[in-house]
Amino acid sequence: MMKLVYSLLLFSFFAPLALADDLPDLGDASATVLSPLDEKKIADQIMRSVMSSEEVLYDPEITDYIQNLGMRLASNGPDKTQWFNFFVVKDNSINAFAMPGGVVGVHTGLIVAASNESELAGVMGHEIGHVVQHHMARMMAQQKNDSLISLAGMALAILSARANPQLASAAMTASSAGSVQKQLDYTRDHEREADRVGISILESAGYDTHAMASFFETMQKGTRYVEGSAPTFLRTHPITSERIADVSARIANSKYRMVPYSPDFDLVRAKILAISGIANQAVSLFQSNIQDRRYTSESAQHYGLAVAMLRLGNVDGATKELSWIRANAPSHPFFASLAANIEVARDNPTQAAKAYQAGLAIYPGSRALIYGYAEHFLRIRQPQQALQLLNEKQSLYPTDAYMYELKSKAYAALGKNLLSHQAQGEAYFRRYNNPKALEQMDLAVRSGDGDFYQQSIVEARLKELRALVDEPKKSGWFK
Repeated sequence: MMKLVYSLLLFSFFAPLALADDLPDLGDASATVLSPLDEKKIADQIMRSVMSSEEVLYDPEITDYIQNLGMRLASNGPDKTQWFNFFVVKDNSINAFAMPGGVVGVHTGLIVAASNESELAGVMGHEIGHVVQHHMARMMAQQKNDSLISLAGMALAILSARANPQLASAAMTASSAGSVQKQLDYTRDHEREADRVGISILESAGYDTHAMASFFETMQKGTRYVEGSAPTFLRTHPITSERIADVSARIANSKYRMVPYSPDFDLVRAKILAISGIANQAVSLFQSNIQDRRYTSESAQHYGLAVAMLRLGNVDGATKELSWIRANAPSHPFFASLAANIEVARDNPTQAAKAYQAGLAIYPGSRALIYGYAEHFLRIRQPQQALQLLNEKQSLYPTDAYMYELKSKAYAALGKNLLSHQAQGEAYFRRYNNPKALEQMDLAVRSGDGDFYQQSIVEARLKELRALVDEPKKSGWFK
């Protein structure tokens, strides 16, 4: 988490130093928000750091789950037009955070700590509330006479502080100390407003609103930053007794709602535990849970055990767990992907191909199966088949950077340099790295091995990317 926080703080403090006077004009004292375009530009800069961070978890099944849950909640919020990007951070702390323009990070520790999907949704709904109420922008507007650099730095430091208090403390010191308390008071109101919006989102999305208050109590016990113990500058996003009481009062008259069970939540939690930390300890945890019957879903425990065993190279053990799952649990895309991964681990290309084909026949949109099958084709030196699969599936995920990276590798294996550089350029573009995208498209233009049609396409795209790279320089936005 250290690297991610550090890169975000670098974005806040150092990148705009020379450009501070050219930041968007917030208007007069009555202004409350940045324009949607301004917030989107800030979000793109943040996402560029996020997408290059090793602290972000890129597992397609876990990521898709969080993004689908986030979009379900956001679609039931007060602003249906707000852009969002949800991602998972590899951090054991019970935490989530929101940043300008709809960037929402969820820690793996939060997912594991939640007892059910309603609890997780409650925290995510709260963060969505911060975004749709434009709290970050309003905080900047409230302090329009202070340095925008200090305000942006303060905002991101507050959001990141729970993961790295030492770094956040230094960031706060670097900010405008004279306006700290005023901003903190303002953001306490934001917390109450985000709670209110979060409750409304939960209810509209069909979740149990009572889970929000109960999980807040869990978070209060599980975090270092509890009421009375946190440094003053961190008491802006606290789980306090006052907040818990306020949320409890808001939902006091609502009825408990029985939410239909979905296995995805338990499977995602199990996978996070299986791929995190020491593999031997994960195996022992799942074995103990199964033996002592400590679980909500037994099949999720067997799934987690199989994934952890694969990490150890225990293919026979993972196969045994998969057999139990097939005999006792309904079909699920996670299990189909597990079956294919076992055959890959056995170094059995024929059976691996059959497993991927069988899985995609039932779950044609599974990103994990698509990735795995394409990687399988590249591994056995069949790049043309990889391209056929990726071209067939890419319309399902037009913004997926990794699919373009796989296409780039396939084209490179076929000796098609123009198309390889073009695909890599599109991958960089989808990772919010326009300068790198521009470099790759320039290499595509100069490769000299494409036909007239392909050459025309990359030349037109190169022109578009040059305009995108030059636009921030002209407007004063960050490079």
